[in-house]
Amino acid sequence: MREPVRYAAAAAVLSLALAVPAPPAHAAARLPSEIAGTSAEIAGTSPEAGRASPEAAGAALAARRAAAAGLSFGRCPAVEDLPDRVRCALLRVPLDYARPDGPSLTLTVSRIRAAGPAAARQGALVYNPGGPGGSGMHFPLLADLPEWRRTAAAYDFVGYAPRGVGRSAPLSCQDPAEFARSPTQVPAVPGTAYKTARRAAARAYARGCARSAGPALRHYSTLANARDLHVLRAALGERRLNFLGASYGTYLGAVYASLHPSYVRRMVFDSAVNPDPRRVWYRNNLDQSLAFESRWRDFRAWVARHDRTYRLGSTPEAVGESYERVRAAVARQPAGGLVGTGELQAAYLGTAYYDDVWPARAAALAAFLRGDPGPLTEQAAPGPATAAADENATAVYTAVLCNDAPWPAAWRTWDRDGTALARRAPFETWPNVWVNLPCASWPAPRRPVTEVRARPGALPHTLVVAAERDAATPYAGALELQRRLSGAALVTERGAGSHGVVGGRNGCVDRHVERYLLTGRIPGWRVACAPHPEPAPVSLDYRAAGAPRGVLPPAV
Repeated sequence: MREPVRYAAAAAVLSLALAVPAPPAHAAARLPSEIAGTSAEIAGTSPEAGRASPEAAGAALAARRAAAAGLSFGRCPAVEDLPDRVRCALLRVPLDYARPDGPSLTLTVSRIRAAGPAAARQGALVYNPGGPGGSGMHFPLLADLPEWRRTAAAYDFVGYAPRGVGRSAPLSCQDPAEFARSPTQVPAVPGTAYKTARRAAARAYARGCARSAGPALRHYSTLANARDLHVLRAALGERRLNFLGASYGTYLGAVYASLHPSYVRRMVFDSAVNPDPRRVWYRNNLDQSLAFESRWRDFRAWVARHDRTYRLGSTPEAVGESYERVRAAVARQPAGGLVGTGELQAAYLGTAYYDDVWPARAAALAAFLRGDPGPLTEQAAPGPATAAADENATAVYTAVLCNDAPWPAAWRTWDRDGTALARRAPFETWPNVWVNLPCASWPAPRRPVTEVRARPGALPHTLVVAAERDAATPYAGALELQRRLSGAALVTERGAGSHGVVGGRNGCVDRHVERYLLTGRIPGWRVACAPHPEPAPVSLDYRAAGAPRGVLPPAV
């Protein structure tokens, strides 16, 4: 299931900023071939060139051209909602790397320069927030936060919108107004008629993607994203890549590291996707649904511990019964006319991603059962202002996952696996089936899964960071990624489950990440940090709690 974007308070839809390419000043002393690759790589004959494929040769050529042209950063358009100190540029990449002189796409890029002295600068730190379908354009704003200041003194902070996202050749599969239409009523246990309707809707969605993108649809994939990252690195004038990836961004980074190990300087993988080819992507989603059930119980147990505040029940089971009472009520009469069982389910799936939202979600249930549907409506109703961005993110998610790997074509496989898993994990199983089901009838050809692997000595040390009870990317994925990337270290936040560990949630984790980025030193093969504190309950009186009614913590 597509996850919310890490650092969502800094994730907005982007617009293009016209710019004239020019070599970056800090790359003036380097030859384009030093940044883009050797002649063997450009010819597609090196091991890092992806087994000498035409796409690998095209990526090397595109990187060489990008290194020569560079990026011209200027004022960001107002629609980007970025302050003046953030600068924006455009990066042109081939649509199809097998045809580097064919049609191209334009990606949006943002940057804040390193705040420290030039002599202490260590390069550009490029960020991908995951999704797939998330934009990193607002990442440079993190340079102002206390937990990032030392790193921001040494690195330019660079964000970008990957292909298909925002204004980077945006992909759409459905009318945004139709996508955001509410309320929707979704049965907890789908019957035959409902399954038939969802299968038809999934086929229609896949056809919509094909109709919108045409032959370009096949070129939205992790492999294409990794080659775009290679071109971006070269355009920035960086000989080697410094990269921070969250969630899906870890898989993107791992694919890049497998293709281009000698072009990696430092990499942080935050909340790692399991890169085992046997699990990408169908079984990864089954694993996620099972893990969500445990995390849903974590939320209910927390609410039960704060029964004096919320009065939803003193046991996880009793809290679950309160949720079901709300569910039955919005099935009869949608909250605010907008929140049916579908919107309710979507909102409370967020509790498995981030414990930041627990107080507000619990308060919304409590308020509803006391006769006030306002908080639930404000938190769960789809926003018309974000409909286009939400539809775009879902379209990119679908295209990348469907293009990346084989998926079962037979409905009986989905139905069999979903039915069996829903007995153990009812909370997310069927919603996860529906969001991924377009892949069963995907119209674009798919390739075999890209192997993630780095032999001993091929990569510098990398750093994997994971929460032990993360549901969106279960912990087994972090162990598998460490196993496949020789020399990787693993920092585990024990007993915690919020998705996305780096950046202000846990000081122990942040110190390990900062030390690694600044010095290259890893803390050890495997080290552990105590969990970050659980959130405190909030008063049901929003104004007494010092926050406007309905305001949530950032969905980071």
